[in-house]
Amino acid sequence: MMDQNLKDLYQEVILDHYKNPKNYSVIEKPTHKAEGYNALCGDKVTIFLDVEDGVIQDIRFQGLGCAISKASASVMTTTLKGKTLEEARELFKKFQHLVTQDMKEEPDTRELGKLAVFTGVREYPSRVKCAVLPWHTVIAALEAEGEPEKVVSTE
Repeated sequence: MMDQNLKDLYQEVILDHYKNPKNYSVIEKPTHKAEGYNALCGDKVTIFLDVEDGVIQDIRFQGLGCAISKASASVMTTTLKGKTLEEARELFKKFQHLVTQDMKEEPDTRELGKLAVFTGVREYPSRVKCAVLPWHTVIAALEAEGEPEKVVSTE
């Protein structure tokens, strides 16, 4: 179980990024783009990236979804901006582990910054897909280099 301070921070960060999402816009000529869709709840997200020399120069998103999905996308974009593609892939793995690991296991939140507040998603297994949808979408965009557009689903 999360302690009350972390629970309060979780709710505060989720609500702030849901109501005031960061990087919520379009990159007109992205180098990478993908659309993600969660058929179970209807969350949709489009990720736009501008990658130069293996570094994410800019990352933005648009979409419709629940507070967790939108907040996850918002925090993700602020976290990944300026990261190398390898760093982005490593953060994806760490984030996915954070939200899916056993509740009895103490989460390793080093290097995660604000992403650590998503530890609370573990308490709501039905919401894990909401939190990871933007992450799966950004990875799909990075792997779709040369393709005009990639679509992923977290069914």
